[in-house]
Amino acid sequence: MSVRAFGSPARYIQGPDALSELGALVRLHGQRPFVVADTIVMDLLGARLKAELAEAETVTFATFGGECTAAEIDKLAAAARAAGADVVIGVGGGKAIDTAKGVRIALRTPLVIVPTIASNDSPTSRLVVVYTADHVLSEVRLMDANPDVVLVDTSVIVQAPARFFVAGIGDALSKKFEVEQCAAAGGLNFFKGRPTSLAVTIADACYRAIRADGEAAVTAVSRKTADDAVERVVEATILLSGLAFESGGLSIAHSLTRGFSTVPEVARALHGEQVALGLLVQLLAEGRDTDFMADMLAFYARLNLPRALEDFGVETEAVVDGIVSVSWDTAPYIRNFVQPLSKERLADAFRTLAGLRRAE
Repeated sequence: MSVRAFGSPARYIQGPDALSELGALVRLHGQRPFVVADTIVMDLLGARLKAELAEAETVTFATFGGECTAAEIDKLAAAARAAGADVVIGVGGGKAIDTAKGVRIALRTPLVIVPTIASNDSPTSRLVVVYTADHVLSEVRLMDANPDVVLVDTSVIVQAPARFFVAGIGDALSKKFEVEQCAAAGGLNFFKGRPTSLAVTIADACYRAIRADGEAAVTAVSRKTADDAVERVVEATILLSGLAFESGGLSIAHSLTRGFSTVPEVARALHGEQVALGLLVQLLAEGRDTDFMADMLAFYARLNLPRALEDFGVETEAVVDGIVSVSWDTAPYIRNFVQPLSKERLADAFRTLAGLRRAE
């Protein structure tokens, strides 16, 4: 039996105006921060970031180009070395954050993550998802440790379009089911150990929080208000979801994103939207009953999450075999699954889902 393993960021801070903690937190780790952020983030928060980091010895701001590629990481790592950076700060969405992680790997410095959207759980993890220049998943790199600080300012999070927040819910919903499958199948997590009981418990708590408060939180975000429901759901979609997937492991829902990345119409969607669809396919492959699926599909409909490939503008029959084949051949965790599994079973699940969508 493999050993069990669990990991997490050293510190997680969340709440309205949490950004005011940035300067003090960065000073715990370095005096020459290198900030990775795109132009949109800098337009919105640049003045605030400069003010919060005013006591640093030097501050270097690097413009993220929009895609987390190996070339982008190499370019920014070279700039960070030239600046003598001793701490990296990643500000923005998942791709900017992953690029900052790539720079951290190259420089072996401490890392502070400041997400500006809650569209996925990348802020807490060691993973760096690298894409090609034409947006196809290329590789997954690993930092040697989780971020030193994850700083989540919910007054910033709620300023983003609600679609990002809903995508974060879609990403987090899958964790309960993927972690349970990985644990039951004897799979390994991203620390190359068996999932701990704590990881399974966290994944379940993540799901329960989203089902209890998800709809109210989306309503509040649509009004750009950070209320208690928003705080609970942000904690679920960033912290609980991140801890669950990394220490609990993944299964079919995330595996299918490998295949989704080869279909342009789906590849353009947000990661959480892809995972949400992948979860429905996984649930059908698990043999979930009609009432369960009806409840889940109704929840998706209320949040406007995708319920079939047709919601991305593609016909299931035209692309399903390619999606399944690429995912089956390239995703290392697709076999973290208890029930008998085959390409045919997954393709049938896609087709069943398309039929359910047409019947609505």
